Amino acid sequence: MCYSAQIEADYDKFVREWGAVISLKRFVELFWEKRKDGQWVKIPKAMREAFRKPRGEDEFELATLVAEGDREQIEKYAAELRAQNERLAKAEAILAGAKPTKAAAKDQEVASRKITAAQHNLDDMQRKQPLDKDSRIYPGQYAPVMIEKDGKRIVVPMRYQCRLPGWTEAMERQKPGTYNARRDNLERVWGKLFGHRHGIMIVSRFYENVSRHKMEGRELRPSEKEENVVLAFDPQPPQEMLVACLWNMSPGGDHDIDLFSFAAITDEPPPEVLAAGHDRCIIPIKPDYVDSWLRPDPNNLQALYGILDDRERPYYEHRLAA
Repeated sequence: MCYSAQIEADYDKFVREWGAVISLKRFVELFWEKRKDGQWVKIPKAMREAFRKPRGEDEFELATLVAEGDREQIEKYAAELRAQNERLAKAEAILAGAKPTKAAAKDQEVASRKITAAQHNLDDMQRKQPLDKDSRIYPGQYAPVMIEKDGKRIVVPMRYQCRLPGWTEAMERQKPGTYNARRDNLERVWGKLFGHRHGIMIVSRFYENVSRHKMEGRELRPSEKEENVVLAFDPQPPQEMLVACLWNMSPGGDHDIDLFSFAAITDEPPPEVLAAGHDRCIIPIKPDYVDSWLRPDPNNLQALYGILDDRERPYYEHRLAA
């Protein structure tokens, strides 16, 4: 499964290299909706920063939304920091008095932890220097996905966890793994999308959860508990990969706003990924197949399988993720 990925959020690159049009309407809808429901951080920092400086009147509304959304989030973290500092001061005053209590000790511990988290989040929101983590997505967050409509390539912001056709929000909560579309299930589980709604996410790195003993190529020792580690996989030579995806649009699916969501197609891993302890891998398609992939023929699924099989095959170096 693709637990996390380093995405391309430079919209100019989509336009310049792939001739795509940015769906500003969908970005505006998403930014408004995430501000309203308090989920602003579901939009990766790199996606927001890309619209901070408008390059024309069409992007001015997005730039305004980014500035206001960031300001509101900063105020939220600052308010949390003030509240927890007050809680800590009260707890420490009780603990320093004649009758310290267990409740005050607990408040001191919780407030200290929450102060650290709030300060970290506040610093991260105010940070100007870009970091790799700004463009890293996780299931439930949003990424730009290139699709084709009416003969034009369009970049649409989509949630990285696909809500399948006919599903409700309650149904998808029961099956949270739909950010991963297994190649061996494309016709059975994903049949309403495979051959119909194809997309491409541009990725420079992906991350996976693996067991430490598998990463080290050994069995668990007696009485040893399984330990999870996160590995970063970098293609060699370094490159941007055109990851094959399936997507869906659920009308009114998220607070009465159409929900665009997607999944990355995964397959059996190459030997170096398997040796590192993971059993799935994304599928980067070749640039020559972009048109054929984005314009699928549902009556010729074998041609689509052929695109997935004749994939780019970089060597994936791995390391422990920071």
